[in-house]
Amino acid sequence: MRRLAALGALAASLAAVSPAVLAAPSKEPAPNAALQKFFDRVFQEDLKENPEVATLLGTEGMNDRIADRSPAGTARRKATVKARITELNRFDPKRLNTQDRISREVMLDSLQRDERQNAIYGDLPMGADNLDGWLLASPIQGVQDWWAYLAKAAPTRTVKDYEDYLKRMAGIPTALGFETERMRAGMKSGWMPPRGAMTTVIPQIEAFAKGDPEQSPLYAPFKEFPQAVGEADRKRLSEQAKKTIAERVQPAFATLKTFVEKEYIPATPEALGFSSRPAGPAGYQLAIEGYTTTNMTPKEIHDLGLSEVARIRGEMDKVMVVTGFKGDFPAFLKFLREDKQFYYTNAEDMLRGYRDIAKRADAELPRFFAELPRLPYGVRPMELHEGDNADHYSRGSLDGTRAGFYEANVHFFQKHPKYDMESTLLHEAVPGHHLQIARAQELKGIPEFRRAGSYNAYQEGWALYAESLGYEMGFYKDPYQRFGALSNEALRACRLVIDTGVHAFGWTREQSIKYLLDNSGVSENFAAAEVDRYIVWPGQALGYKVGELKIKALRAKASAALGDKFDIRRFHNAILDDGALPLTVLEARIDEWIRTEKGKKK
Repeated sequence: MRRLAALGALAASLAAVSPAVLAAPSKEPAPNAALQKFFDRVFQEDLKENPEVATLLGTEGMNDRIADRSPAGTARRKATVKARITELNRFDPKRLNTQDRISREVMLDSLQRDERQNAIYGDLPMGADNLDGWLLASPIQGVQDWWAYLAKAAPTRTVKDYEDYLKRMAGIPTALGFETERMRAGMKSGWMPPRGAMTTVIPQIEAFAKGDPEQSPLYAPFKEFPQAVGEADRKRLSEQAKKTIAERVQPAFATLKTFVEKEYIPATPEALGFSSRPAGPAGYQLAIEGYTTTNMTPKEIHDLGLSEVARIRGEMDKVMVVTGFKGDFPAFLKFLREDKQFYYTNAEDMLRGYRDIAKRADAELPRFFAELPRLPYGVRPMELHEGDNADHYSRGSLDGTRAGFYEANVHFFQKHPKYDMESTLLHEAVPGHHLQIARAQELKGIPEFRRAGSYNAYQEGWALYAESLGYEMGFYKDPYQRFGALSNEALRACRLVIDTGVHAFGWTREQSIKYLLDNSGVSENFAAAEVDRYIVWPGQALGYKVGELKIKALRAKASAALGDKFDIRRFHNAILDDGALPLTVLEARIDEWIRTEKGKKK
């Protein structure tokens, strides 16, 4: 009953804000040229304000620049929000064709959320331009990996590419100065992360603050040159890179380390919950709305999580019985964590294991998708400097000149069991993140901001749904692999409980870690790291389960409505072929797709 009530709350929250403007007219108008021009202008303006993002997307011309994160730069970006809303509202949705209406709705949704966020943060150098949506965490959380990520994404085809990269790298002291400025503003206002979640920050910064420049992750582009770069240029560029790292980058990170260690961390508060920060519960509610694209309350999400944890735990108990294990659930988890049969003995074998899973997944895709993206993906190890962090996907470029990559955590093979690997690969690569993102990037007839767009609940919800497709694709045949898939699903359900528990209901860090250990198969170290992530990134962890359940509900709705006309391949492309959407817009689009499918002759 609890699960039914919670799912009902999810449905109600979506229906309450479902955009009626998406109902298609009987005759489609032509594309609105003025609206297209507006979308293109906004996208290009945003890339200029965020040149690092332009590099990640493969857009040329800005690879030598860094974003202006100064208070003046932030104020400039905030000032555009209201003006863009006013301009966008001049376009009557009733006079637009379907794709133009979707584009208008998606951009308006984003702008209005920025406006609400700016109202909460006021004059703080946070809000609409806050990198990666970090609402509470210190800006330095992850900033090191951000630069290493850019090093891998930066083009390295010509001498100019390398010179652009060197110029950007020389700007790192300025960028870290902006971050320090933002942190000082947070110290004055009370917008700071809790002290307990800052324990790993100093070692992360320290790794970039000293050492052999040639071993720095930022030096990676200079370890291998293309043929177009001659020997003399190779030597010159390499020497300049080592000099820049030693004389500019490392001292800048050392200065940041001193500030964080001596000034910032001592000033951080003990209280964990986002609701204890200056914006109070309204701030957390805004985070929920942003990351789930629903208006669900913390209580509704908490109850949904409890019901999902109970359901999944029941399935885990059944699998435990199938394995023939004699003992209780905690003993079974201990067995899984300690028995050597479940772990590789070297990184190379683990990487080959992931690549084998990837090829098996590729072969199954035509059964489930009417159209597939052309952009390939690779499977490569994470960089050692990234530490024992979660596997992740690195998107390819918009123009298709750079492949996507699943980056696997194989260096810590002794901690990561084989039975987690199938569901992890399906989530991060195909049919998960790579398939969804690459498909969006190749869509025709939609503006670039949608091809490059991202909504947490849609994107992570799709990837979690992709894990569940593993059962139909022929994966999880081994009971331990099935337990691993359930354990990963349980982790996402626990997130609903813990995130809301911490930020709305006063849960402690220790209580949260224990809950995660008791209800999933993760290790203690992993559980601690996960809980710290929820603490410093309120709301983000909610999108996975909320999005997955919505996609599953839409599939059930379409199947029931269409009967023998239901085609899983066309349904999946209906989910994917408008790019990333708020769940409200996605539901309206699937309703429209169902009506269209009903009208087709079999």
